[in-house]
Parts: sequence; C-alpha cells; structure tokens
Amino acid sequence: MNAPATPAPAAVPTQFSPYQKRLVGMLAFLQFAVILDFMLMSPLGAVIMPTMNIAPSQFGLVVSAYAFSAGLSGLLTAGFADRFDRKKLLLFFYAGFILGTLWCGMAQSFESLLIARIVTGLFGGVIGSIVLAISSDLFPLSMRGRVMGIIQTAFAASQVLGIPIGLYLSNRWNWHLPFLAMAALGLLGGLIVTWKMQPVTDHLNAPLEHSAWIHLLHTLREPRYLIAFATTGLLTTGGFMLMPFSSAYLVANLGIDLYHLPTVYLITGLGTIFSGPLIGRAADKFGKFRVFLFGTALSIIMVLIYTHLGRITLPLVVVVNVALFLGIFSRMIPFQALISSVPVANQRGAFNAINASVQQLSGGVASVIAGHIVALGTNGRLLNFDLVGYVVVGTSLVSLLLIWQLDRGIRARAAAAG
Repeated sequence: MNAPATPAPAAVPTQFSPYQKRLVGMLAFLQFAVILDFMLMSPLGAVIMPTMNIAPSQFGLVVSAYAFSAGLSGLLTAGFADRFDRKKLLLFFYAGFILGTLWCGMAQSFESLLIARIVTGLFGGVIGSIVLAISSDLFPLSMRGRVMGIIQTAFAASQVLGIPIGLYLSNRWNWHLPFLAMAALGLLGGLIVTWKMQPVTDHLNAPLEHSAWIHLLHTLREPRYLIAFATTGLLTTGGFMLMPFSSAYLVANLGIDLYHLPTVYLITGLGTIFSGPLIGRAADKFGKFRVFLFGTALSIIMVLIYTHLGRITLPLVVVVNVALFLGIFSRMIPFQALISSVPVANQRGAFNAINASVQQLSGGVASVIAGHIVALGTNGRLLNFDLVGYVVVGTSLVSLLLIWQLDRGIRARAAAAG
C-alpha cells in the first residue's frame, strides 16, 4: 500500500494583496503621527527654549519625559499585549495619544508641557510596538523588509510634510498650533483605521500562560530576546542624543536661519522617502545584516562629519543631512525586519512592547545625558556636540556586534527547522 503523498508546502506570497496595500498605508500613517509628535519637539526646540525661557537641560527633560513614560507604559502593557485583538489595542492607545498631543498644544508653562509629554508618552509609546506586531502577524518574513521600508518612510514623511508645515505654523503664529493641527489630523486618521482595518486575532489561537505577569517574565527570560533588546537600546542612543538638539545646532552652530530651516528637513525627508522602500527591497534581496552593515559604516562616517561642522552653506548642510539619514535608515529598516523573526507568534506582542519600552527608556537616558553634555556658549552656540558624536559612534560599533550574533542565531534556527 502506497504511503500518502506529503502535501507540498504552501507558496509564500511575494506581492501585496489589495487589502495588504491599504493596511500598510494605514500602519504607515499611524507611525507618521507618532513619529511626527516626537519629531516636532526637535525643530521647535529652537523656538520653545527661548519662548518659555528654559535651559537645554530642561528641554532635554521634556524630551526624555515622553521616553520614560513610554518605556514604563510598554513594560506595564507587555504582559497583556497578546491577549486582545491587536486592532482594538491599537485604537485604545491611539485615542490616548491624540488627547496627549492636544494637551501639548494647550500647554502654557514648562510644568504643563512636561506633564503633557508624560501623558502622550504613556499612550503613544506603545503604538509602534503594536504596529510591528500587526506587521509580523500579517506578512511573511520574505516581505517584511519592504513592509518596514514603507512603514519607516513615515519618519521621512514627518520631515517632508510635518516638520516644514509645523515650523511654518510656529513661525507664522506660535509653537502651540502645530500640535493642535496634528491632533486634528490624527483624529481623522484614527477614524479611517477604525472603519477600514480588519480585526487581528490569529495570535489568540495560540496557548498563553494564565497569568499576564508570567507571560511577561517568560518573554524577559528568553536569551535571544535579551540580545535584541540590548541592540535596540544601543541603536536608540544615536537618535535621542542627536535629534533633540539638531535644530538648535543647525541654527546656532552652522548658521542656518529659521527661515531656511524647513528647507533642510524638506529635502532630507524627500531623500529618505525615496530611499526607504529601496532599502527595504535591498534588505529582502541581499540580506538584512549586509544592509545593516552598510548603514552602520555610513552612519559612523556621517556622524563624525556632522558633529564637527562649522558654519557652512545651506546646500552642503542638506547633502550631509541626506547622507546621515541614509545611513540611519539603512540600519533602522533591516534591523526592524530582522528582529521581527525573533519572537514566536504568541509572544510577539509582549516582545514588541518590551522592545519599545527598552527603546524609549534608553532614549530617555540618552536625551538626559546629551542635555548635560551639551552646553550653551556665551554666543549662543552649542558646545561639546562633538562629544555626543563620539558616544554615538561607540554605541554603533557595539550594536553591530550584537546584530551579527542575532543574525547568526536566526540563520541557525532556520537551518535546523528546514
């Protein structure tokens, strides 16, 4: 009697379905809203600090307040992240994020702005992790480089659309208006997601521990997860040490006036919008680690150049900024695609929540440290910015070693499984 034939493995799709295209667009918009909320603090820093009469250390505290509260929120919700429909969880935290952004737009004092950033972080800091969990649930690994490339272009879109418009509104009226406008736009996007996104519940079919805290503990104790968390913490350092003071550095040290500042962010954002999807495709085609290695090398070179610049022309500033962000995105996109394959399905929500928490907490620490390294000179210039660059280079090298270990482990498990 002949043995039954073994069924052929199901073909892995290589093209997005119409719904997947809409879904990626919605997820990218949510990322855009969350990133823009954080990114607005960077260019508006040059306006907020003198308007509210606060020092760089206080502004660093405002930036880090979001990060610390987001990190705490991620830890508190990690144990429950795999127990609900991901769509409902996403909308709950997104609603709180919109309310926090509205509060930022109404803040009239340093203390009020600080509290508003804490509230915004408590809700907004979890959204990115839910977006990543949904992406991992609904897209195979062979497509995730492209998915992450599109979603991460939200970062660039926030520069192309959000930051120049935010700076214009701030210069034309006041710094409160960009946050109020963003809250209104975010509300519209939330309504579209409520209407168009389907429930995401397949992960609920997998068995879970009875206790949410045991689920959190098991996720925290997995060795390969710890390597991913450590890498996330180191990669975050660069952005949180450089970005909060970038606008002040461009204006005070490099001589770019506030009128031309939006041009720098506009052209840089356009460059990253075009390069983001290409980086995602390259990560799927040539390998995530290879693209990450390229991004690390380019980032190190450009950080050293950027933090040692003197007064230069606007075109040269734009060229340096575009190259710097090309390096950053060439690390960010393959890293997000790579670690999406690390957790198992029924720990994906908890893993991403903890990972987001680590990202925010390490970013908060980095922002506070940068706020104490950087000082204001008598002529208004930022001092010691080159020291920040050296710290970023050091963390980049260590993160490269950790990613190499993580990639080896992923390849070994894939070989053993197949």
